Amino acid sequence: MQALILTGFGINCEEEFAAAYRLAGAEATIVHLNQVLHGQVSIHDFDILNFPGGFSFGDDLGSGVVLANKLRYRQNGPHGRTLLDDIKQFIANGKFVFGICNGFQVLVKLGLLPNLGGNVVPEVTLTHNASGRYEDRWVTLRVNPASNTPFLNGMDRLEVPVRHGEGRLVIPDAATQAAIETAGLNCLTYADFDGSATDVYPFNPNGAALNCAGLTDPTGQVFGLMPHPEAFLSAYNHPDWARRRRQSPEASEEGEGLQIFKNIVAHIAQKNTSTAPAAQLANQH
Repeated sequence: MQALILTGFGINCEEEFAAAYRLAGAEATIVHLNQVLHGQVSIHDFDILNFPGGFSFGDDLGSGVVLANKLRYRQNGPHGRTLLDDIKQFIANGKFVFGICNGFQVLVKLGLLPNLGGNVVPEVTLTHNASGRYEDRWVTLRVNPASNTPFLNGMDRLEVPVRHGEGRLVIPDAATQAAIETAGLNCLTYADFDGSATDVYPFNPNGAALNCAGLTDPTGQVFGLMPHPEAFLSAYNHPDWARRRRQSPEASEEGEGLQIFKNIVAHIAQKNTSTAPAAQLANQH
């Protein structure tokens, strides 16, 4: 399974993203976005396209805005195609797109999330935290059982850190909110100690509508979240790891965030195997 991870222009979490895929059994390739825009690397040679966290273009015009516009409007080559055109084709071919933190913001500003209408136009936004400040803390997330994305297969709750100043999901009207809820696209919610969705600070660090920490599109192929699962790949990443190890010495040493990557790697590997030509499968045996 081949994962393409974009970097450059202020993105700074690409190495953790790549480490997560490698720990999950995939091959990860980090490239500067310009290599894709200039035709040196094709996203179509990969199974999943990834937008890491960071501060693309310094968030000067709002988190993810400049990078999203670059993908939407910057024409590549003689045919006038944009990278967004290629991403649409990538998704139509059954492949996957994943964004974390600033990457999630880019997907929302592009309109790839939640993409209720299928037209890839912005329908919601992510803006300044209700607290008015940058939030760097660990949060508990609850997985929406109505979600249909393979990224969250078999998951119920997980604990991961947030590190953002503009993570508050804003939904413009009741109809859009109802459509998101009905389709189960609000796949992750901030939760309190007992696992109940909450709008109470600091459990909900930004005041997001629907207490939403992550969204998928209707296909389940595009997934984004504000918290950082790639920052919890080992049990020793957790600030309370010592007490946890003493209490449960036989517990797995994997961090809870790694499961998201293991899920999508397993799903794509199974999908690739099931669609491989018969001759190719025969050669493998």
